[in-house]
Parts: sequence; C-alpha cells; structure tokens
Amino acid sequence: MLRSVCAALLLGVLPPVGAQSFPAKPIRIIAPFAPGAGTDTLARTLAPPLTRALGQNIIVENRPGAGTVVGTEVAARAPADGHTLLIIANSFTINPAVRTKLPYDSLKDFAGVARIASTPMVFAVHPSVPVKSIKEMIARARASPGALTYATSGAGTGHHLAGELFKSLAKIDMIHVPYNGGAAATIAVLGGHASVLLVNVLSVVPHVPTGKLRPVAVTALERVEVMKAVPTVAESGFPGFDTAIWFGSVVPAATPRDIINRLSTEILRAMQLPEVKGVVDKLGLNAAGLPAGEFDAFLRAEMQQNERIARAVNLRID
Repeated sequence: MLRSVCAALLLGVLPPVGAQSFPAKPIRIIAPFAPGAGTDTLARTLAPPLTRALGQNIIVENRPGAGTVVGTEVAARAPADGHTLLIIANSFTINPAVRTKLPYDSLKDFAGVARIASTPMVFAVHPSVPVKSIKEMIARARASPGALTYATSGAGTGHHLAGELFKSLAKIDMIHVPYNGGAAATIAVLGGHASVLLVNVLSVVPHVPTGKLRPVAVTALERVEVMKAVPTVAESGFPGFDTAIWFGSVVPAATPRDIINRLSTEILRAMQLPEVKGVVDKLGLNAAGLPAGEFDAFLRAEMQQNERIARAVNLRID
C-alpha cells in the first residue's frame, strides 16, 4: 500500500514522460520558403536562443515549392514528437480555400504552437502612375478597366488575397501579377513593369524618400509609425478593412500537448530577447505573440475568413 501511495504522489508531482524526455535529438524547423525570405530569416533568428533553451541544435531546413505546399507536406508526414516544426504565414490558411487538392489537411494534420509576429501591407504606385490616394486609384481603375496591374509576392499569398478582397469591395478590375517574393515584386514596380505594388510596409519604406515609389494606403486599421502620413484603407472609404501578413509555427497534430506548450513558451520567450527583437524590427515586423491554444483558434478563424473571401471573388489558383 505504501508503494502505491508513493507512486501516486510521484505521478502527481513529476512532469509527463513526454516533457521529461523532450527534446531527445536535434529539432528541425521546416521553412517552406526560399532562403532569405522573411520567414526563413525569422526561423534562423530564433534558432540560437531555442538551441540554448532546449539543449539541442535547431536546424532550419528550406523546402520551398508549390506555394508552400511542398514544405508543408513534409512537415505533415513527420513524426509527431515535437522534433519537427513548420514555420508558416498566411498561405497556410489560404491554400485550403484556393487549391482544389492538398496532400494534407491544414486543420486535422497540424496543431498550432505560437503566432510569432505580423506586419501590415501597403499599396504603393510607380511615380508615373497619376494616383495619390485610394479614391484616385479606384477612379483610374474604373475609367480604364484592366489598365492597372498590381504586383504581389505570389499567387495564393496574403498579399494576393488582400488585393482580391480590395478589388471586390471597390468594385474595380486590376490585373494581378504574381512574382516570386516581395523583393521581385518591388523590383518589377520600380522598373515600371507593373502599376501598383502590394507588399509589406518595410519593402516600400526605402523607396519613398527618393520618390521611386509613392505609398497610397496601408492595410492595417491604424497608421504605421514608419509611414505616419500615409492613410489606411479603412479611413479611405472602407471602414473595417484590416489585413496583415503574420507568421507562426505549427507541429503535426498528434504531438503531445505538454511538448507543444513547452515549444510555445520557449518561442514566445525568445521573441522578447534583444537580439531577436532587433532582427524583428529590421524586418518591419510587430511582436504579435499568441500561445498554442489561442493560435489554434486564430488559424481556424483565418481559414473560415479566407474561404469566404475566396468564394466571394471566385479565386482559384489550380
């Protein structure tokens, strides 16, 4: 009887076996984006402090392709033991709405670990385009349907969906031109190959003082510090318009909850470190941490919203 009582007491005070034995080997973070992308930089910035906190090497593995589908499938097939994380952005919740077939189920095959950061987007134009406000952009698009083209970081991205949502609300026709990343889209508009640019705010900031790009409106509900003079889409005639690019991490769905919670805690703690915050600031990101449970709810809400938008504008990319 004494042995039984002692065993019960020990079970009550000791952490679960999963937490005791985790991590048992190096942890890989799969980045389904090309090297140098914002998500890749974010993953590599988090790797050193996570290595110190967890006592195992963190290896960032780039698996780009098919609008993040390639890397996401790799993560979905990984053992559910916490040793494989997937860093994600808006495309994770957009792909189910715009692609007919996916080799995984974003809801059933993954569990949220943490939302890490976010950043607003901005509409900007080449200086040759006679547009200085959202109202003028709409007027020009209506006067010459299809004459304006807008460049984004790719088909099925958060930028693409935000652009299509705006077109639907404004009842205008602008032709979407997808590029391989925000840098390529920015270069295209700088060269006059597209009229309008829809990218993260930081991509536009360096080109405003030189007059190479003219910001028109940001997509957040509030104006951003680095572009205080630039109005929001919401205050330009579309109340409630609020879209952002966000970043987070997920793991295979069957990963033990105690391991998920530990990963979530360590990631959010690492985001508060000065060396991490410095890089985050340079990337133009805002700390927007959410722990595992709240991030799960956020992902589900995003998927529902993206499904409504995609259905409303009849958006498919395959």
